[in-house]
Amino acid sequence: MTGLPPECLERAARWLAAGERKVLGIVAPPGAGKSSFAQALATAFASAAQVLPMDGFHLANTELARLGRAGRKGAPDTFDAAGYVHLLQRVRAQADGATIYAPDYRRELEEAVAGAIAIEAHTPLILTEGNYLLLEDGGWAGVRGVLDEVWYLDVDDTVRRERLLARHMRFGRSREQALAWMAHTDEPNALRIAESRHLADVFVAWDEDQSLTGLSAAS
Repeated sequence: MTGLPPECLERAARWLAAGERKVLGIVAPPGAGKSSFAQALATAFASAAQVLPMDGFHLANTELARLGRAGRKGAPDTFDAAGYVHLLQRVRAQADGATIYAPDYRRELEEAVAGAIAIEAHTPLILTEGNYLLLEDGGWAGVRGVLDEVWYLDVDDTVRRERLLARHMRFGRSREQALAWMAHTDEPNALRIAESRHLADVFVAWDEDQSLTGLSAAS
């Protein structure tokens, strides 16, 4: 049981039936459940789909400290956006038999790990999830043109913030530290992400806890 709406599964199944590689972007503010959604979709299609997280392109903590951005980790300028776009371009043009290695972000380390994800040429559906797939400024402006579609996850803000608070505390922050980080970093980022919502192709009402979802096309 994936908890995904039939419309999402049917849409992805049509792509797979076409026999061409497709790259689907999944975007939402922090705490919305992007990783869970992407993994559920990948699980539904087994070996035909693979997840490629944007978070693998976090700048290293040492580089964030050098730039004076450590206190804003997670903001748009704390990622290697150009590197992410370049990898997506490679994925689109991947030659038969080639393997492309991508980085993954490990929360227990609070660092990205290079070469952690092997993308094979025979995998037709690549699911890339992250916060800033629809931003139109800086290096992020190149992301949208590399994606076939972008799905925006709509999640109740109260639920999203509660989930985000729990995640911060699970990885070592006190409640007070987590709330302060959310107020000064996560929520400003969430507002910026929401401003680009209208650029998505599809909106998905997503509640990973209740497995209640729905899908609507952008007007």
